[in-house]
Amino acid sequence: MVKDTIERDMEIENCPIRNILDRVGDKWSVLIISMLADEPRRFNELKRMIGDITQRVLTSTLRKLEADGLISRHVEPSSPPKVTYALTDLGRDLLETLKPLIIWAKDNFDDILLSRSQFEG
Repeated sequence: MVKDTIERDMEIENCPIRNILDRVGDKWSVLIISMLADEPRRFNELKRMIGDITQRVLTSTLRKLEADGLISRHVEPSSPPKVTYALTDLGRDLLETLKPLIIWAKDNFDDILLSRSQFEG
């Protein structure tokens, strides 16, 4: 039953599996979502935490996550404006789904790096 539904959905142009995995399967989205787990954060704080992301890519990823309803953007009127990003209810729901993957990645990272180095010889 589930297999039939998945196969039927994959035939449709707007496949939900492809569509959602395309967003959360990119290089930065899950990382950003996990960094917003405990509290709202400012743009530069996220950039510092990630380290190797460009301003352009961070801006683009935040906009896509906001467009999908996974994060919210709050602008406080000040000079300069203070902008913070936070998870929405939908984003928190996604984070709960992603937590086992995040934990698995942390727990198995050393083994995967070892396997890669042995494979590459």
